[in-house]
Amino acid sequence: MTENDRQRPAGTGNFIARIPAAVGGSIITVLRHSAGLTLLTFQVVLAIARPPRYYRALMTQMYDMGIGSIPVVVLVAALAGAVTSQQSGYQFTGTVPIWVIGSVVAASVLTELGPLVTALVLVGRIGARIGAELGTMVVTEQVDALRAVGRDPVEQLVVPRVLAGTLMLPPLVVLADFVGIAAGLFGALLTLPITSAEFIYGVRTYFHDFALWFGLIKAAVFGATITFIGCYVGLRATGGAEGVGRTTTSVVVSGTVAIMFWDAVLARLLKAFG
Repeated sequence: MTENDRQRPAGTGNFIARIPAAVGGSIITVLRHSAGLTLLTFQVVLAIARPPRYYRALMTQMYDMGIGSIPVVVLVAALAGAVTSQQSGYQFTGTVPIWVIGSVVAASVLTELGPLVTALVLVGRIGARIGAELGTMVVTEQVDALRAVGRDPVEQLVVPRVLAGTLMLPPLVVLADFVGIAAGLFGALLTLPITSAEFIYGVRTYFHDFALWFGLIKAAVFGATITFIGCYVGLRATGGAEGVGRTTTSVVVSGTVAIMFWDAVLARLLKAFG
C-alpha cells in the first residue's frame, strides 16, 4: 500500500470507481428518453394527420384545461401584477418619471410573468393530472385494453390532451395579461403617488404588437410541452399506486425544467426577430 492509498479516506476508491458507471447510466437514460420522446412526437403527428375521431375528447380536455384553470390563473396573475407594480414603485419613485411604472408592469406581464407564471402553475394542475390519469390507466391495463380492441392509445389519449393544451394556454395567458396589468394598476394606485392616467400612459408607451405575439407564441409552446410531458411520463408508469405517485412527481419536475428551458430559448429566438 502506497502513502497516498493510506491517506485516502475509506470508500473513496469505490466512489471513484462508480463514477464511470453512473455517467454511462445517465447517458443511456438521456438517450432512451430522447428516443421515446421522438417516437411519441412522430406518433402524435401521424395521428393528427389522420381524419380526426377525437372531437368529444378534445372538447372535454379543452373545457377542463381552459375553464377549469381560470380561477387559479386569475389569482396568480393578480398577485404577480400587484407585486411587480409595488416593487417597481419602490425602485423607481423619485429617480424616473412615475409613468415608467406602467411600462415596467406591462413589459413584465406581457413578455414573462403572464406566460411563464401561468405555465408553471398549470404544470401542477394540468401536467400532474394528465400524468396521474394516464399512469393509472397504464397500471390498471386500460391502455392495453384499448390496443386489444384495435384503438390507438396515442390518438385516443395523447392527441386530445396535447391539442387542448396548445390551444387553451394562449387564451389563459391573455386573461393573465389583462388581470396582471389591472392588478398592477390598482396596486400602484393604492401604494404609490401615481394616477391612473399616468399608469395607462406608461402601459401604452411600452405596448406593441410583437410583445403580445411574443407571449402567445410562448404560451402555445408551453401548453404543448406541459401536456406532452404529462402524456409521455404517464404512459411509462409502472409499479401500481406507488408508481403513479412517482409519475406525478416526475411530471411536475420535468415539466418545470422544460418550461424554464423553453423560456430561455424562445426569449433569445423571438427577440432576435423582434
